[in-house]
Amino acid sequence: MSFDNIGKYLAEQYPAEFAKWLLMSEPQKVTVLKTELSIEPIRADSVIFLETESRIIHIEFQTLTKSNPPVPLRMLDYYVRLKRQYRKPITQIVIFLQETDDVIAFTEEYTDEVTSHRYRVIRLWEQEPTLFLENSALLPFAPLAQTDSPSSLLAQVAEKIAKIPDRVERQNISGCTEILAGLRFKKDLIHQFLREEIMQESVIYQDIVQKEAFKFFYRQLNRRFGEIEGSLVQQIRELSTEQLEALGEAFLDFDSVNDLETWLAQHTGI
Repeated sequence: MSFDNIGKYLAEQYPAEFAKWLLMSEPQKVTVLKTELSIEPIRADSVIFLETESRIIHIEFQTLTKSNPPVPLRMLDYYVRLKRQYRKPITQIVIFLQETDDVIAFTEEYTDEVTSHRYRVIRLWEQEPTLFLENSALLPFAPLAQTDSPSSLLAQVAEKIAKIPDRVERQNISGCTEILAGLRFKKDLIHQFLREEIMQESVIYQDIVQKEAFKFFYRQLNRRFGEIEGSLVQQIRELSTEQLEALGEAFLDFDSVNDLETWLAQHTGI
């Protein structure tokens, strides 16, 4: 199960709340930036850009510390490309979800001879839970926050979720919370406080299942046929979970990328 794209989903749904949290101020207008910057398909679900009237906010959610390129170099790369394209101040934040003692989670600067670039790092396990408990947009992060009594914290989170008046929002926040809580708690304990059927009904749960199916197929595709044209990758990304499952079965009989193109044309009308 992917955890990083939970953060991206929440930031897309509640951009103003994320900007307020990360900037420690309240911008008048915050939108999700649909940038033309190229992002590797395998990383697209963990990166989001928000735009205020005067600033770009670049957020990355990380569960693992190992990546290629390494986090510091990637932050420099994005900074240069964002700066060149938008000519605005840029705030970059890497949010580590799972507790670790890896040095990358404590690194806030890229250095190489005469080049130096700084960015912010938030380690959720060091954050006070109060901020998250008081804001439903950030509530799914609460189980990962600092606490001396994890079970009590999870109980508080469940109580807050139960008080969300809108049913759809309650389902989605519950789904996000249950998934992220899996980074710290065993499933049986989570289900003592949060109902599994509510999670499975949530939009984000269904979205994650689809994205996981895409990632699995994308890896198999690259392994077999090498780098694939971007337009084909985008067509595959837009398939439903059921279509991806059908494509995965058909893929066993493919001899070339032409077979993939034919299948997509027959099953998507493209």
